[in-house]
Amino acid sequence: MLSTNTNISTNEEELVKLLKSKDRRGFAILYDRYASALYGVILKVVRVEEIAQDVLQDSFVKIWKKVQHYDSTKGTLFTWILNIARNTAIDKTRSKAYKQQVNVLDIDKGATIAASNQDNKSKIDYIGVDKEVAKLKPEYQQVIDYIYFKGYTHSEAAEALELPLGTVKTRIRMAIKELRKLT
Repeated sequence: MLSTNTNISTNEEELVKLLKSKDRRGFAILYDRYASALYGVILKVVRVEEIAQDVLQDSFVKIWKKVQHYDSTKGTLFTWILNIARNTAIDKTRSKAYKQQVNVLDIDKGATIAASNQDNKSKIDYIGVDKEVAKLKPEYQQVIDYIYFKGYTHSEAAEALELPLGTVKTRIRMAIKELRKLT
């Protein structure tokens, strides 16, 4: 555990500088600010708390190792780390180990998933993502939910929504443009 004062006010640019210089204070601040939000998104994808905790840890390791690649001209730090966490969670769900782990869950699986989803809902509420997504057109909300919160690939979402792949990709692009205007 890092023993630094993470209550200091640091804007995103200062935080990125700390992270890129491999300053542990920057990592502690990053974790304090974003861990619960990332955990909520990861949990929505993997649906098992223990696995979500592991994926969160793996995500922060990847963020720490790849922070030099972050480019502020392509998006916010939060968007960048959210994509790393989401992709790590999706990769986990596609792994053989994940499938075996999920298959050995006990009878309480249904209750655990229901509780996890409720807890996840509150974490997404906390960062305001649900309020921003709710402002989008319903067809945009639907693709955002499948791609970003349920962890579907574009192809899987297209199949589940019974839409052409190109339509799904266009809706995602349009939804992201709209979300950028809202924030």
